Amino acid sequence: MSDTSNMDVFNHEAFSGHEQVVFCQDETTGLKAIIAIHSTALGPAAGGCRMWHYRDNSSALNDALRLSKGMSYKNAMAGLSLGGGKAVIIGDAKTGKSEELFRSFGRFVNGLGGQYITAEDVGISVSDMEVVSQETPHVAGLNSGLAASGDPSPFTARGTFNGIRAAVKHQLGKDSVAGLTVAVQGLGHVGWHLCKELHTAGARLIVADINEDAVRHAVKEFGAKAVSCDEILFAEADVVAPCALGAILNETSIPKLKTTIIAGAANNQLEKDTDGMLLRDHKILYAPDYVINAGGIINVAAEIDGKYDRKWVDQKVAAIYDVLLDIFKRADREQDATSTISDLIAQEKIAQASQAGRSGKTERSGAKKDIVA
Repeated sequence: MSDTSNMDVFNHEAFSGHEQVVFCQDETTGLKAIIAIHSTALGPAAGGCRMWHYRDNSSALNDALRLSKGMSYKNAMAGLSLGGGKAVIIGDAKTGKSEELFRSFGRFVNGLGGQYITAEDVGISVSDMEVVSQETPHVAGLNSGLAASGDPSPFTARGTFNGIRAAVKHQLGKDSVAGLTVAVQGLGHVGWHLCKELHTAGARLIVADINEDAVRHAVKEFGAKAVSCDEILFAEADVVAPCALGAILNETSIPKLKTTIIAGAANNQLEKDTDGMLLRDHKILYAPDYVINAGGIINVAAEIDGKYDRKWVDQKVAAIYDVLLDIFKRADREQDATSTISDLIAQEKIAQASQAGRSGKTERSGAKKDIVA
């Protein structure tokens, strides 16, 4: 990698708490990837792999570290016996894919001996993961196999929809999104399924995406209003649902928001930890991203367990509503940011599991074992 001078991993602000970071390179296939394992205290690190044309390698490292930490917190808050990890493949998902590249990535994953379980994320499809699975069994979100359940995006969208309902209940005192305006930023797999959920429930939609075909389709299918990618975050709406990339909420963007609820599926929406309190100061309710978007990993966890149980998945995804309501209420009681409260709860869960492990008392009976708060 060309810019290693900017990749002092141990002193990186996002490295804190990480157990392992693996840099993967295969000159034959052109693979350049980073696998970040934040924590295995609760179980093997699980988290998707994304393929993105990063500005530079330092940006890729930062993304991998932030995302893997978020996965640790996400899995802990969802009550799963899974730790947190994430992989990024550096490259253009439209032009850089090949069977050889994904098989090479699979060999790197396999070399970790089950410490990391991968799945699809931004830029990666189920079919890509099927190729990876030819080299390693440590893959989830597949269409084939004993417990395969396919694309987890609909479950992520359903959990996000439940989280929006919780935010609307807490902030607006309404039991339904019917008649409310929701601005959805990003119409990828999750964003599209979320629009379907919202439209069915009677919400009015404002949408934006870099894919103009997806926007036109949303306008036709859902009667959505289309705006530019630069406008969507600042649309006048009851709810703004970020479903694209992260770091969009910061000291510059937050004062410009024209909503009182931010509740969407994108990872790492806050640019800095302090931005959670900035949202609170502006009287904007924020649904912590790794809590609201946990539906996909819940579905994947059922697959990892080897005995896929759709009823269990649906119950856990529905519970996102109550988990968020509890966070909102505690944040109000303690006059603190919802993101801070969520972080504290997740950290407590991970710390308890780490202590139990050091004491030799950890009992792991599969990914579906619930962790008591």
